[in-house]
Amino acid sequence: MSLVTRGRAPRDTDARGEYRYHLLRAAMERFRCDLVALSEHQRSEVESQARRTFDLESLVLSSCEAGDVVIPDERLTAAVHELRRRYPDADAFEEDLSRNGLDEDLLRRALRRELTFDAVMRRVGTYAPPLTEVEERLFYELHRERLSSGERRAARHILITINDDYPENRRDAALARIAGIASALRETPGRFPKLARRHSECPTAMQDGSLGLVSRGQLYPTLDDALFKLHEGRISGVLESRLGFHLLLCERIEPARPVTFEQARAKIRSALERRRVRDAQKEWIASLRRG
Repeated sequence: MSLVTRGRAPRDTDARGEYRYHLLRAAMERFRCDLVALSEHQRSEVESQARRTFDLESLVLSSCEAGDVVIPDERLTAAVHELRRRYPDADAFEEDLSRNGLDEDLLRRALRRELTFDAVMRRVGTYAPPLTEVEERLFYELHRERLSSGERRAARHILITINDDYPENRRDAALARIAGIASALRETPGRFPKLARRHSECPTAMQDGSLGLVSRGQLYPTLDDALFKLHEGRISGVLESRLGFHLLLCERIEPARPVTFEQARAKIRSALERRRVRDAQKEWIASLRRG
């Protein structure tokens, strides 16, 4: 059975090609495959999404705002060419369209609708009232902590891996090796860079074990938690990750730095403007549905 005739397809026969484009787009977005490769369950999900997007597109295109929107032929041709570039040649492109119940004429009609929809929604986005400095400053005050740059730590690292293929890296031997290094560092912690270069099995050994400046969340959880509990100049106990055993040195702590309103203003304005545009578009669509 044709995908177009299953479920609630458009009543207008002339629009069925455009609807099939929505089906194909939904299949690619949700399942990364074309229509013929869908299972029955996937097909049902694709049809549900395609009906929603097609109905929304039709609603928007029936509005007064869409009446004077013109998509230049060169813009439409560019959109077709952009899709065609994904295929090795024109024959493969046309075969794929045919396999999914489309041809280039139907594709152009569907793309014209899509481009018109996008143009209308951009226009509606301009209906959003302009932002005021008061709103920007309020956002800054409410999100000041999130806008600040987080604490960072300059760290060095020694790793002894666990690998049963090598006697010296079997678990007990690896643990004994790093315990010996930890013991040596308790006597002379300043030797950490030298011992990292000599013993560490991490590529950072070439930089005397330097990890550079580390922010929270960059390391394995066990290492991350230990590093951000260390005082400056202190060395961790033996830590374990899926790679093996580790020692960490916290060389320097860079505290979180507050960001001023002026430093954050562009980012704040961008976020608020995107939100305001979305709200204006949602309200406008709701008004169309209310009739």
